[in-house]
Amino acid sequence: MPIIQVTLVQGRDEQKVQRFIRELARVAHAELDAPMSAIRVMVNEVPPQRFAVGDVLKSDPMDGGKP
Repeated sequence: MPIIQVTLVQGRDEQKVQRFIRELARVAHAELDAPMSAIRVMVNEVPPQRFAVGDVLKSDPMDGGKP
């Protein structure tokens, strides 16, 4: 049973995220020969103020093209 977990920063269009989930399931089905009924896809969304690269939060304002 494939279990696929993805973490994204919040803010994407809901329909895009749902299409992404479906596409991940289809790829797992095609490439792993896993039955659709056995595939699990979970997307965890993190608020931008809870995600950082180094000490720069995703929610920080852009400064001269640098995050």
